[in-house]
Amino acid sequence: MSPALNLDYMNISDKFLLLEKLWENMSQDVLQKDFSPKWHLDELSRRELNIENKKSKFNDFEDSKARLHKIVS
Repeated sequence: MSPALNLDYMNISDKFLLLEKLWENMSQDVLQKDFSPKWHLDELSRRELNIENKKSKFNDFEDSKARLHKIVS
């Protein structure tokens, strides 16, 4: 099934709301076999290794929220 969505006519706030609804719905399928593709699992492993080796940089959550708020406002 391929529902027709005209994303060109949606504003950024509506797109984020749609994204949240998709993630909420997909999270219910997490136990389904092959939920995550292999490339995704490989990327997660690579990032975990970078965190363990202190090669990752993190942004402050409040700063990130403020930047996103500026984008959608």
